[in-house]
Amino acid sequence: MAEERYYATGKRKTSIARVWMQLGDGNIIINRRPVDEYLSTETARMIVSQPLDLTNTTGRYNITVNVKGGGFSGQVGAIKHGISRALLKISPEFREPLKKAGLLTRDPRIKERKKYGLRSARARFQYSKR
Repeated sequence: MAEERYYATGKRKTSIARVWMQLGDGNIIINRRPVDEYLSTETARMIVSQPLDLTNTTGRYNITVNVKGGGFSGQVGAIKHGISRALLKISPEFREPLKKAGLLTRDPRIKERKKYGLRSARARFQYSKR
């Protein structure tokens, strides 16, 4: 019998992370690379492991992530969101600490579109009186 795998999708800005979790020894693989190789900064690694630390499941699950789109910060946020949602499928009792920390809410902030007649979304061209 195959071991049970839990799947969840996390999103942030324009990044989408597909997360699979199963019982194991705590390996995190992101886009077929170890987490230390894919995430260069310690802060990013801390953000990704935040849901695991809150639920005391660090080192208990093997996590495989496929993330695409957006930039570095968006991808890190998407991975964190995906891991949080996967943990929720593993056990409903994780809901309270994850919800309290705000990890289950999808961050709705995305880039505002450029408007016609303007330089960017809100910035205008410099006004010249003469």
